[in-house]
Amino acid sequence: MSLHFSFAQQPADSALRSLRYGKYDTLIVPMIVYNGDTMPARTLNMVWVSAPMPVAMRKRLEEWTRLRNAVYVTYPYAKKAGAIMNEMNRKLAVMTSENAKKEYIKSREKDLKKEFADPITNLSIYQGKILMKLINRQTGNNCYNIIKEYKGGFTARFWQTVAFFFGSSLKQAYDPKGDDRQIEYFVQEIERMYRG
Repeated sequence: MSLHFSFAQQPADSALRSLRYGKYDTLIVPMIVYNGDTMPARTLNMVWVSAPMPVAMRKRLEEWTRLRNAVYVTYPYAKKAGAIMNEMNRKLAVMTSENAKKEYIKSREKDLKKEFADPITNLSIYQGKILMKLINRQTGNNCYNIIKEYKGGFTARFWQTVAFFFGSSLKQAYDPKGDDRQIEYFVQEIERMYRG
């Protein structure tokens, strides 16, 4: 099989042209010789073919985007809250007096309310769930145990009941290799952005 590319030539003589070619057969066109046959050939422009995204894929993309946005919004709060709680735990560990501990917790609570009250109340319920997971990631303790440690068991049970009515739990764990693998991926993405 041999392919030859060339251009058809216009006949030089008009009389010869009228005998061998039709009235409109005098245009130069690209051609190809394929197995001894001469055929017109043309390279077509690129054409992009696209189809609408399947419903299941669109749903997964929306869930992925929602989770990514929630992590990006709540991670700075979780990181700061984790640092504050870890600092508080270090200071509380060296205090011996229960009154001094309570006074210190109260003063830190006032500072935290000033700093975090407005931004956190503007979070959605979904973002609140992600924030609780991220606080667990930063402190190694779930929110129920944190509240119980600082405010007592009754207050922790009260807030657990409130969370239950919103379809959540303060006792949710953080599993970076299991259910929360995607959250961990987004956290690592954020940390790489600010490290480099």
